Amino acid sequence: MSETKISTDTPTATSSAPDSAFVRISIGLQTLTLFLQATSAGLLLSTSYGETLHGVGARVMYGASMLYVLAAVLAWKPGGRSPRPVLHATGFLVLASVQVVLGIAHVPAAHVPLGVLMFGLSVLDLGRSAGPMARSAGRPTGSWTGQRARS
Repeated sequence: MSETKISTDTPTATSSAPDSAFVRISIGLQTLTLFLQATSAGLLLSTSYGETLHGVGARVMYGASMLYVLAAVLAWKPGGRSPRPVLHATGFLVLASVQVVLGIAHVPAAHVPLGVLMFGLSVLDLGRSAGPMARSAGRPTGSWTGQRARS
C-alpha cells in the first residue's frame, strides 16, 4: 500500500484573489476620477463647457466611490478579510456625498480643499492596496509554513 505524501510548502491560491483585484481596480478608478475632477475644475474656471464636464465627472466620481464600497464588501464577506477596507470605502462615500453637497451649494472655500484631501487619501489608499502586491512580486502567495510534511 502506497502512502500519499502531502507537502505544506507548496503555495495555495486564495479564493478571494479576484476580490482583491476588484478592490484595487475600484480604488484606481476612484483615484483617476478624482484627478479628472481636479482637471475639470480648472476647465470650469477657463472654458464654457467646464461646468458641464465637472458636473458629469462628479456623477462618475460618485459612482466610482459606490463601486469601491461594493468591491470592499465583496472582498470582506466571502473572503473573511478585515472590514477595514469597507470602513475606508464608506468614508470615501461619505466624503463624496459632502463634496457633492458643497459643490451644489457653491461653497468653493470648502469644496476645493475637500477635493484635494479626497485625492490625497485615495492615492494613499491605492498605494496601500498595491503595496502587498508589489512586496510579494516574485514570491509565492497563499499559505506558507516553510516546513515540509513528514512521512
